[in-house]
Amino acid sequence: GRPVADLKRLGNAPGNGTKVTFKPDAEIFETLDFSFETVAQRLRELAFLNKGVQIILNDDRTQESLRFLYEGGIASFVQHLNKNKDVLHPKPIYFTAEKDGSSVEVALQYNDGYVENIYSFTNTIRTAEGGAHESGFKTALTRVVNDYARKNSLVKENETNLTGEDIREGMTAIISVKLPNPQFEGQTKTKLGNSEMTG
Repeated sequence: GRPVADLKRLGNAPGNGTKVTFKPDAEIFETLDFSFETVAQRLRELAFLNKGVQIILNDDRTQESLRFLYEGGIASFVQHLNKNKDVLHPKPIYFTAEKDGSSVEVALQYNDGYVENIYSFTNTIRTAEGGAHESGFKTALTRVVNDYARKNSLVKENETNLTGEDIREGMTAIISVKLPNPQFEGQTKTKLGNSEMTG
């Protein structure tokens, strides 16, 4: 991490972008052997979360190389997660919105399974414990589906509403929010605490 010289203009480049070469320092890291699969999984995730950004991973130890580029962004991410499942609709549902300098992207698709798979991210950081953005999504989805069911007489007056668990059964979803001042709960940044993201 210590620069050996100031930045210098060397001439024109054939393209644009950023190249990062990483070699671990034995004085800092306990192990110098990084898992190619782990690094590849994280870079694939970043390519999904940043639609249209190409990421190339080269491993000089084995000459293995991977290229990640997903023009569909998180909708492609959902399709990737559902690739070995029987989906109920071929194209994921996708929407995005912006408000007060923050943005949200959601993609979801149902399959014929029983498990819900929701992955949430804040500024491309995985929030494994969810948080305000994930709970807001779940609440809104439950409300919208129940409102639709009532308006279209799919649920009778005297019947109880569908539960959130019922509605999310077989659903794969990605929730990605980007905001200027994220507030995480805990040191590991696994839960978003910004209450304004619930809405």
